[in-house]
Amino acid sequence: MALGMRWKLHGDGGTPPPGEVVRPDERLSWGRTVGLGVQHVVAMFGATFVFPVVMGLDPNLAIMMSGIATVVFLLIVQGRIPSYLGTSAAFVGAVATIRASGGSSATVTGAVLVAGAVLALVGVLIHLVGARLVNRALPPVVTGAVVMLIGFNLAPVVAQVYWPQDQWVALLTMTAVVSMTVLLRGFWSRIAVFLGLVFGYALSWVLDRTIGTITSVPAGSADGRAVAHFRVNFEAVHHADWFGLPTMHAPDFKTSAVLVALPAVIALVAENAGHVKAVSEMTGTDLDGSLGRAIAADGLGTVIATSVGGSPTTTYAENIGVMAATRVYSTAAYYVAAGVAVVFGLCPKFGALVAATPGGVLGGITVVLYGMIGLLGAKIWVENKVDLTAPQNLVPVAAGLVIGIGGVSVRISDDFTIGGIALGTLVTLVGYHALRLAAPAHRGEPAGGATSRAARTAGHQDLRGDPAPALRAVEPAPGTAQELD
Repeated sequence: MALGMRWKLHGDGGTPPPGEVVRPDERLSWGRTVGLGVQHVVAMFGATFVFPVVMGLDPNLAIMMSGIATVVFLLIVQGRIPSYLGTSAAFVGAVATIRASGGSSATVTGAVLVAGAVLALVGVLIHLVGARLVNRALPPVVTGAVVMLIGFNLAPVVAQVYWPQDQWVALLTMTAVVSMTVLLRGFWSRIAVFLGLVFGYALSWVLDRTIGTITSVPAGSADGRAVAHFRVNFEAVHHADWFGLPTMHAPDFKTSAVLVALPAVIALVAENAGHVKAVSEMTGTDLDGSLGRAIAADGLGTVIATSVGGSPTTTYAENIGVMAATRVYSTAAYYVAAGVAVVFGLCPKFGALVAATPGGVLGGITVVLYGMIGLLGAKIWVENKVDLTAPQNLVPVAAGLVIGIGGVSVRISDDFTIGGIALGTLVTLVGYHALRLAAPAHRGEPAGGATSRAARTAGHQDLRGDPAPALRAVEPAPGTAQELD
């Protein structure tokens, strides 16, 4: 079907045997598909709730609009690219700058809306001109670095926000996720992330009633002071309504704010290219023809979300990790996840319940997922045989990674600062192309940063057979462990 909403039943609909995968146009039984959809919701929740809070926007609205944006994305890409659109972190720095200059939430969403529209137009251009434009501008050496930036740039969220709240719960939750992924069999091992969340939540509740409170800085604390508190606090849950619309507002457009937000478009193009390449590696499918659609759909998702006061959206690497762990690439699970997100976004009580998730639990889960996201970048390098001994590859990537992961920023003027993923991407991208053009002949290399086109596509195999070697590069032997990303 043109919209990609018709799925064939994979086998008998049960858990696939080790080594088998479920294609995007296939599905398991609806019961299992719903379970996988819920796991996708769990995977995106941490960042999708944290980033709106950091940007001063409504997290319930972010959850609801992420579901709507995901449906729009899947329709535009015609079901070829299984992805979830959660809250984008690429705009966090720009939003902080806008608010520091006195900008309101309306000013923030107006600026991000324009950036989303520009991203959508770039996607349309790529679709008309062809993916070759992006392949030349963003070769494997660059996209691999960008994927690493996206994953490892999230490390401070774990180290500074979640883990310090309750290090022992975080450690035990992390251990539970890793252990269940390896020791459990069949469907249960494929929802290890969700089970880890349940385990951590239950553990925190038991610890509250046995050893009492902990002293730490709660997530979202206004003054950053450590206080004694229970790990699980249901007070806000009890007072919240069961049904209600999130707080919405119209965007306001200010040129100065728009100029601050626009640089994020560069990072998002590279991020989406890396995302599509990662999904292409996992599914063994050439998705170059859908790259423009994916970028345009991402931009349109941001336009739709911010038009009512929501957060910017982007394809979520967290959910790539879930797909790699389960080997289920069915878009049916993403439609389920989108529907669940919309329903949950309309339930303030649910928003309060999610907000009550102990920080230590989120720390244990995200420390695994975020790390595996970053390793996807290394997988892209390995599968494309990127030569990191070549200075024109090594030097700009090394500089860009440290800048992006460390959160280095450059102040251009009092009103304009670029840093983090955006600056790291620019340094990697511009540095690579500049050095490649200026490199002496004896240090030249084939275009794209890889040995050949054959090398770039090596490892793509039919998903009905053995998974691509790209997955095996970071995956244990079938039947012993599942890959998280």
